[in-house]
Order: sequence, then C-alpha cells, then structure tokens
Amino acid sequence: MTRRKIKEKNIRKITKVGGTSYAVTLPLDIIQQWGWKERQKVILKINQRTKTITIKDWKK
Repeated sequence: MTRRKIKEKNIRKITKVGGTSYAVTLPLDIIQQWGWKERQKVILKINQRTKTITIKDWKK
C-alpha cells in the first residue's frame, strides 16, 4: 500500500461496516497524540445545518 501525500492525509472515505453502520478511519498519529485507544467511547456532535460532525472524547 502506498503512503498518502501530506496534503491528502485528512481526506478519508466512508466505509460500510454492517447492515446499518458506516465508519471513517482516523489518522494513527492523531489517535496516538491524543491518547485514544481502540473501543474508546466518543461523542459525536452533529450539525445538520452545516453538515458537519465533531468527534470529542467521552468523559464520565
């Protein structure tokens, strides 16, 4: 597999992962930098007006 160019690093594809679910991969260096782990809970803030999704760490 070839590496992405730096300017294309944040361009991602949406992948179907089940009957009703989709996924977007996140860059490994960002996950490591933020200390996130596999299966960690996150909060999605969905803005219908601007068609944006913000991902935040879930805190108890």
